Amino acid sequence: MPSPHNSDASAGTGSAGRTPVKAAVASFMGSAVEYYDFFIFGSAAALIFPHIFFPDTDTNAAVMSLATFGFAYVARPVGAIFVGHFGDRIGRQKVLMFTLILMGASTFLIGCLPTFEQVGWLAPILLVLARLCQGLSAAGEQAGASSMSLEHAPDHRRSFFTSWTLTGTQGGQILAAMIFIPVVALPDEIKFGIGWRIPFWLSAVVVVVTFFIRRSLHETPEFEEAKKNNEIAKLPLAVLLRFHWKDVLRVVLCAFIAAVSTVYGTLAISYGKVIGNMDESITLWLVVAGNIGALISQPLFGMLADKIGRKPVFIYGALGSAAIMPFYLRSMESSNALLQFTLSVLVFSCAYAAANAVWPSFYAEMFSSQVRFSGLAIGTQLGFLMAGFAPSIVAALGGLEANGWVQISLFTAVIAVIASLSALTARETYRVPTKQLGHAVEKVS
Repeated sequence: MPSPHNSDASAGTGSAGRTPVKAAVASFMGSAVEYYDFFIFGSAAALIFPHIFFPDTDTNAAVMSLATFGFAYVARPVGAIFVGHFGDRIGRQKVLMFTLILMGASTFLIGCLPTFEQVGWLAPILLVLARLCQGLSAAGEQAGASSMSLEHAPDHRRSFFTSWTLTGTQGGQILAAMIFIPVVALPDEIKFGIGWRIPFWLSAVVVVVTFFIRRSLHETPEFEEAKKNNEIAKLPLAVLLRFHWKDVLRVVLCAFIAAVSTVYGTLAISYGKVIGNMDESITLWLVVAGNIGALISQPLFGMLADKIGRKPVFIYGALGSAAIMPFYLRSMESSNALLQFTLSVLVFSCAYAAANAVWPSFYAEMFSSQVRFSGLAIGTQLGFLMAGFAPSIVAALGGLEANGWVQISLFTAVIAVIASLSALTARETYRVPTKQLGHAVEKVS
C-alpha cells in the first residue's frame, strides 16, 4: 500500500482534513471484501452451479449458470441511483458501510441455499435473488470508494491513490480464486455437497475485519465543505442529468471495457475447461497469476497517469487487452503451461490493468463534488451491464464451442474500440485542481 511516510504533507494526514493513505487503505480493503464475494460467485457460476442449481440433463445449464452471474449487473443501475443519491446527500462513508454489510450478508446466504435436487426451480430463483442483492451492494462500492479516495488525495496524486480502489478488487479476486482452488480439487461428492459453500461462509470473517477498518475513516473534506456551505443537492440525479448528462454517457461507453475482466475471469475459465480440456485448478491459477501481477502494475499505471494524463493510459489498456486476448485464448488449447501463464499476465497485468487502474480517477474527475457519487455510480453500472452479460452472450454465440476464441476475441475488440473512442472525447483532467473538477453547477439550497 502507499507509504504513509510521504514527503508531501498532503499525502499523509495532511491539511484540510485530507487522509489519502487511510482512505486508500480503507478503499483497498473494502473493495477486496466486496469483490471477493462478487468473484467467488463468478468462479462458482463457471465451475459449480451448473451441476447443483440446474437440471443435470439440461444442456444449457452452463449458459443459464453464467446468466445468473449477469443478473447482479441488472440490479446495479437501480442500486446506483439509490446509493448515489444518498452518497451525495448524506456522505460517502455512511453509504460505504451499508454496501459492505449488504454484500457480506447476501454472500453468506448464498452458501446456505438449497440445491435443485432438494427444491427444484426454487433453488435458481433464490440464487438470483441473492445475486441481485450482491449487485445492489456492488453498485455503490467502487463509486463510493473512488469518490472517497479522490477527494482525500492531493491534486497531483489523485490517480495513484484512487487506483488502490481497483487494486483491492484484484486482491479480492486473488483470494476468491485461492479459496476455490482446493474446493475444485475435492472429490465430487464433497465438492458439490458442502465444499462449495465454505468460500461463501468465509466472507463473514473478512467483512467483520473490514467493517472496523472502514468505520474509522472520516468523511471527505470536499463533502464536509459542501455541507458547511449548504451546497448539497436536494436531488443529485436532477443536477446530474441537467449539467453532466454527456459525461454520464461517456462513462457508460468507457465502462464497457470492464467486460474484459469478466471475459478473463469467468468465460475464459469455462473456455479452458470445455475446449482446452484444462484442469479446473490450472484455470484458476491463471486468474491468480494475472491478478497478482495487477497488484503491482496498477499502482504504477496510476502513477503514470498522474504524469502523462488519464486518457493515454486508459486507451493503451483497452486496445492492449484486445490485441493480446486471442493469443491468450489460443494458448488455452495448447499444453504449454508457461505460455498460458505468460499470456495471462500480459493480457491482464500489463494491458487491462492500465485501464482498470485509471478509470476511478478518469471517470470521477468528470463530475463536480455535488454529483460525483451519483455520476460515477450510474455511469459505471449502466456500462457494466455489458460486463455482466458478456460471458453468457458470447457463450450463446458459440464462444464455448470449437474455435470459440474467434467470437470471444472479436467481442473483446469491439468493446475496446468503443471504450477508446469514448475516452478520446473526454477532457483531460490530470492537471485540474480537485475543487475545479466538473462543470460549474447552480448552488442548490
